[in-house]
Amino acid sequence: MNTPASAPSAAGQLAFEEWMLGVQSQVEAALARSLPPAEAIPARLHQAMRYASLNGGKRVRPLLVFAAGELGAAPPERLQVAASAVELIHSYSLVHDDLPAMDDDTLRRGRPTCHVEFDEATALLVGDSLQSLAFELLAGQDFADRGRQVEMLRLLARASGSCGMAGGQAIDLEAVGKSLNQPELELMHALKTGALIRAAVLLGALCGNALSDADSAALDRFAKRAGLLFQVVDDILDCTASTATLGKTAGKDAAAEKPTYVSLMGLERARDFAGDLRRQAREALSPFGERSRRLLELTDFITQRKF
Repeated sequence: MNTPASAPSAAGQLAFEEWMLGVQSQVEAALARSLPPAEAIPARLHQAMRYASLNGGKRVRPLLVFAAGELGAAPPERLQVAASAVELIHSYSLVHDDLPAMDDDTLRRGRPTCHVEFDEATALLVGDSLQSLAFELLAGQDFADRGRQVEMLRLLARASGSCGMAGGQAIDLEAVGKSLNQPELELMHALKTGALIRAAVLLGALCGNALSDADSAALDRFAKRAGLLFQVVDDILDCTASTATLGKTAGKDAAAEKPTYVSLMGLERARDFAGDLRRQAREALSPFGERSRRLLELTDFITQRKF
């Protein structure tokens, strides 16, 4: 598959790859500043927090925060905080998901998982601490509108809990060895994966000028389609890409008898479904015109990614 078009627009905007690298660099720096220093007591915990959060990952959720922020001309300093908060929640979820009691994996982002590099007890505390830090960052930023800031906190909390990511993981654990139909599978992934992706998009928009009700609804449609698209592509990659490419154990879902879109539909139908979701996501952005350029490019990136 080809990468998204990289030629700058007539207005002189950065090519997609340059923009992506710039956002990733901003977020990496913001996370490094926000995380406790590695030498601060308790040093082992802080070292593990930094290990789990820095120098790795595609940073898709922060990219979505920044891309959605362009719809309302959001200030970069707000986007850095919102993106960092979302990425901390995501990093905490990976640390906990990899534990032996959950998905039991030893490789993440091309290196040993947190509980392997440190130990299980430390990994549990890393997840707890990253989650707490996410809300501390979001609560501490001056967003000018306190009501909107409370809404951002509520949105991230709901996306993280039993009605979001944690709830989806619970359904996933219960579904091992079982067959789910498509609506059941979509519900599981709308919670496990989609809720935090949706939150990233909506948080980015909330960092900028207010959108109309119609535009907010259109953006929510996009966010839900993008979240499902991400998971379908993940399922495809799990059975088609190598461990070296993915940076995590390939074929693990099939080995663990987990229901996926590939096991439900077959590989070719899953690819067709991903194409349909990409089209629906792009169509949802039509009211925004050129302001949605980065979201459109990210939709293509999510669809075409190899890892």
